[in-house]
Amino acid sequence: MAAPMELFCWAGGWGLPSVDLDSLAVLTYARFTGAPLKMHKITNPWRSPSGALPALRTSLGEVISVPHKIITHLRKEKYNADYDLSARQGADTLAFMSLLEEKLLPVLIHTFWVDTKNYVEVTRKWYAEAMPFPLNFFLPGRMQRQHMERLQLLLCGEQRPESEDELEKELYQEARECLTLLSQRLGSQKFFFGDAPASLDAFVFSYLALLLQTKLPSGKLQAHLRGLHNLCAYCTHILSLYFPWDGAEAAPPRQTPAGPETEEEPNRRRNQVLSVLAGLVAMVGYAVLSGIVSIQRAAPARTPGTRGLGMAEEDEDE
Repeated sequence: MAAPMELFCWAGGWGLPSVDLDSLAVLTYARFTGAPLKMHKITNPWRSPSGALPALRTSLGEVISVPHKIITHLRKEKYNADYDLSARQGADTLAFMSLLEEKLLPVLIHTFWVDTKNYVEVTRKWYAEAMPFPLNFFLPGRMQRQHMERLQLLLCGEQRPESEDELEKELYQEARECLTLLSQRLGSQKFFFGDAPASLDAFVFSYLALLLQTKLPSGKLQAHLRGLHNLCAYCTHILSLYFPWDGAEAAPPRQTPAGPETEEEPNRRRNQVLSVLAGLVAMVGYAVLSGIVSIQRAAPARTPGTRGLGMAEEDEDE
């Protein structure tokens, strides 16, 4: 009997089954198709078989970590949300997917990872509280840098204003137009292609729900989305229908390195010890290199007589 497929994704928070855009899209597609997956909602990407989230371990043991490739594999396993779409609807799917990536994704990254107020008070706060020690000290910052690099790749090759303020203004204007277009395309339908969800719905929902559900101190695009009532109802409908329990998830408590021996992963204890040691070495190395801590060699004080030598030997034995 083949082993079950396993999906590793970021845990839920902010009223969503997952706080990560890619994890939420894959998780939603799996719910749409009813794919039998063994779920691992975690807050430590090092516990993923690929070292990244989301990741799918297939029944043959292959590991896939790119969202589109995960969905392609599920389709090959006959869990295809687009099976009944016409050729024109398939073309519309590709067009809208491109629109999401070009117009909405850059602003979503900016909202959660670049905007200082949102990053400090919402994004970094959640990941720092959810991640185990010592990963919570450096992984949120590393993830921020990765998202900023992703944003630069999305914007490269386009004629954009040089001023950061003008660039931000242009990006948000394009994102508002994209949301308005999505609202017009959805109309009064339950899903974008009628009464049944498709892959496009999984991606649109992941973008909109993340923006809609999170309490953002700086919510420029969020205010525009809340004014598009059919998109708000669309997200609420999917959450209540496909995630009746998951949608109410709160941020998980911070995990401690010293977990119980009966954890799911057989090597969890070893990995935790190695993580702690790596974190301590990194912090000590940083302190020494930056001059916060200095090491000086002091000449040992000589104590007269042999009695003092005997005490030193006893201390070493202890």
